[in-house]
Amino acid sequence: MSAALSGAGREGRRFTVKDKKGKCKSKKLCFAASSGGHLEELFMLKPLMEKYDSFLVTEKTAYRAEFGGMRCYYLLQVNRREKSCLPRLIANTFRSVRILLGERPWAVVTTGVLATVPLCLLCKAFGGKLIYIETFANVKTPTMTGRLLYRFADRFYIQWPQLQKYYPKAVYCGGVY
Repeated sequence: MSAALSGAGREGRRFTVKDKKGKCKSKKLCFAASSGGHLEELFMLKPLMEKYDSFLVTEKTAYRAEFGGMRCYYLLQVNRREKSCLPRLIANTFRSVRILLGERPWAVVTTGVLATVPLCLLCKAFGGKLIYIETFANVKTPTMTGRLLYRFADRFYIQWPQLQKYYPKAVYCGGVY
């Protein structure tokens, strides 16, 4: 999966400028996921994170993880079944605008969840790319976030071939694990 996301082909040739530490600096990538399993999945792409000027956006939780010095921004956790869902999504929209205007990423790479939806849609609205990876946990059915962001994604990856019937234009590259 990491090779598929690395910009192979014609697009890959644009990723050639490197800084003193060997990181490609011509493109900045935002990696976004909820806390827990989605974030763990995203960190399977750590070689890609280290190759490019990257930063992380995740949910703020009581648990504090270390991200190896990577810049990190936090969104509010959102549960669609709670009354606070809409106010939290609105707050995350304003947080996402601040993050995107401050960092100006070329693309958002995400494994989803509702809290990241405003960030993903705003990135597209600002002219950025959206790369979505459907979670490894859903083998036979699509996620709500995946169904929502499928039509906006520039690249949509699935980790199970069974999901191709729900996402006909998706790229199946196997699991990130």
